Amino acid sequence: MRIRVLLAWILGAVIAVAGCGTTGGKSSVAQQPHAAPSPSAATAAPSPSAVPPSSSAPPSSTAPGPALPPSASPARPPATLLELGDSEPAVVALQTRLSRLGYWLGRADGTFGLTTQQAVYALQKAAGLTPDGVYGPKTAAALTRGVLPRRRSASGHVIEISLTSNLLLIVDGGKVSTVLNTSAGGGYTYTSDGVTGVARTPTGQFRIFRSVDGMDISPLGELWRPRYFHGGYAIHGSDSIPPYPVSHGCVRLSYPAIDWIWATSQAPIGTEVLVYY
Repeated sequence: MRIRVLLAWILGAVIAVAGCGTTGGKSSVAQQPHAAPSPSAATAAPSPSAVPPSSSAPPSSTAPGPALPPSASPARPPATLLELGDSEPAVVALQTRLSRLGYWLGRADGTFGLTTQQAVYALQKAAGLTPDGVYGPKTAAALTRGVLPRRRSASGHVIEISLTSNLLLIVDGGKVSTVLNTSAGGGYTYTSDGVTGVARTPTGQFRIFRSVDGMDISPLGELWRPRYFHGGYAIHGSDSIPPYPVSHGCVRLSYPAIDWIWATSQAPIGTEVLVYY
């Protein structure tokens, strides 16, 4: 008899432990953080007929707040960052606003590609932000303020190149019409054909005097569709346009940007080029 009682007692204890879901004597539910009820929890609420009448419950000193309707669900928060590779409606809105302000990026196609990244670089530089190419809160604030770089020319069609910010501005009648990210002379020392030089972009007032509609090979590299403004220095296309100066002295633009300059005749022979810090 004692053995049967003992076995019954052990079996009951095992069943009790398995059913409570305890660990070390503490409830595993109590160890979890409080979580907001999910939208599906509202739909699983008991029907009115299953709720006991209010007269059977003790009166409460605090009136309950209004309950969310069963169909209510938390709204998806808007994207706070847009960067290279993103593709969504918010990108179209960003591209449209950048283009209207003057930051060139080609067509607003809804894809955050390289030309859009170049436009974000340019806006960040104009606003004095770190140019990381990511559209975040600070960049959004600059776009909302309509930040544009300051121009120096007051009349005519002028291409301005700011070496302080590494930006190329197209200015018409004293108004900035287009802003492009560029990469000018990096300031480093280099040697070419036994001659040592410093990678600097010359400053001053120049004019476009020669152009090559294609790839022009120079001792220092390849220049796509260059527009020469001083000796061997040109505004040209390149496949590397970082948001900082790295060239030997030329003014680099992206391939699509220099193609647009050619297609829209932004830099014909004789165009004034103003380069300054």
